[in-house]
Amino acid sequence: MQRILIASVVSLVFTIPLLAGDDLPRGFESLFNGKDLMGWKSTGNMKVWGAEGGVIYCQGGGGGWLMTEKEYDDFELRLEYKMPKGGNSGVGIRSPLKGDPAYAGMELQLIDDEGWPGKLQSWQHTGSIYDVVPARTIKNKPVGEWNTFKVIARKRKITVEQNGAILVEANLDDYVEKHAKQHPGILRKAGHIGFQSYNKRVEFRKIFLKAL
Repeated sequence: MQRILIASVVSLVFTIPLLAGDDLPRGFESLFNGKDLMGWKSTGNMKVWGAEGGVIYCQGGGGGWLMTEKEYDDFELRLEYKMPKGGNSGVGIRSPLKGDPAYAGMELQLIDDEGWPGKLQSWQHTGSIYDVVPARTIKNKPVGEWNTFKVIARKRKITVEQNGAILVEANLDDYVEKHAKQHPGILRKAGHIGFQSYNKRVEFRKIFLKAL
């Protein structure tokens, strides 16, 4: 009887999905509880968004942006995402809840660079500050694999890293004269963090933040 009980407990432990907090780096907080969308709100159809097994996902387009209820100014954000073939999404930072985060805030592009049907502008590649600062390189993992993504927003400096490679190191002051009129978001000091629903299912997990 005791062996059966122990075996059952071990089996249960290995079948329960790990929640986001299980890998929480020291000094960080989890923006996602691993099971539901508490603390998040959608600018579009909330039914497009879901959470299960430690993953936030959008089922496709129509969900607008899924934004944190809280605002953040200077921070380090870490997350993992999985992109399908031909998929497109983004990470919004310092964004208001109204308006397009790509302009009213800042959108850090996420896309299937290799499989996108059409020519991409340099500022449309993964990691770019959309329509403002192009990414230096492309470092996507194969479609269907998890990519790591890190953002450091410290005052006027934005650093974006994907899979261990630095894609953007930008001083926003260098882009004000050319871009601030169309992209007033680059002048903002704080705002919400969010994910974009664009066309296909994209998944996010291990969403951790440390205030700086």
